[in-house]
Order: sequence, then structure tokens, then C-alpha cells
Amino acid sequence: MTDKVVKDKVLCYVVRNGRLLVFRHVDCSYEEVGIQVPAGSIRQDETPQQAAVREAREETGFTQFKVVRKLGEVTYDISPYRFEIQRRHVFSMELTEPTPERWVSQELHDGEQDPTNLECFWIPLEAAHILQSGQGARLGALYGGEVSEHEKTR
Repeated sequence: MTDKVVKDKVLCYVVRNGRLLVFRHVDCSYEEVGIQVPAGSIRQDETPQQAAVREAREETGFTQFKVVRKLGEVTYDISPYRFEIQRRHVFSMELTEPTPERWVSQELHDGEQDPTNLECFWIPLEAAHILQSGQGARLGALYGGEVSEHEKTR
């Protein structure tokens, strides 16, 4: 059996007017990667909040993101894609600059691999059940009022 590593990640729920910011990989099929929210790894020198803002900027091409609140943490076993347990810090965020309904972006990966071509767009929150790999696990916290003290401190 393969040992699984635990990695700290962020998920960004960027909401505007009842709609969620999502993207798809232009060069991959929905069957491979699905619809996603901005997300990624927390770097060694970052807080989860800093990582959330950085990931949202990198994946969308926009810069005016603000963390509204932490919605908690969830773990997700991403096997067999990678033998990895992801500890996901989930944030509600705002984007304060105007955007089109759809736009093309490119994640550059700090030049360490080929860029990833993305199409970003807004979907109604009610349709967010389509998110891949458990990314929608904390969407209900957007509606549930206060997050517990335990979740705020995690």
C-alpha cells in the first residue's frame, strides 16, 4: 500500500451577487478535471489567508481579492489521482474589481512548468454542486451564519 502525504491547501469561494467564481481547464476535458474554484497549496512562508489571496490572483488574473472569513477546514483524500490527503482551509472571499461574465486566464506556476490555460466564469451558487473533488464541501457555511469557534481557530 502506498503511503499518503498530508498537504495543506486552500479553497477560495469568491462570491458576487449570489454567484460563485469558477474555472475550467481549457486544454483538458471536464472528465479529467471538472469545474473548480481557485485553490492550491500553502507555501512554507505563507499563512492560509495569504495563500488564498495569491491563488485567486494567480488563477484569475485579477488582483483585488479580500478574505471575508474562514469557513473552516475539511480533509479530502484525492487518491488515486495522487496518494495525498488534502487539509483544505476554506475561505469566503470578495473580488472588488469588475470582471466580464467569462474570461480567459493563464496560471504561470512560477515558471516551473508549462502555463495552464483557464476559462473563468460565474455560476449561480445553487449550481455549485458541480464542483469537482469535494470542493463544494463548505458551501453551506456561506448560508449557515456564524462559523463555530473551533472552525475559526483551525
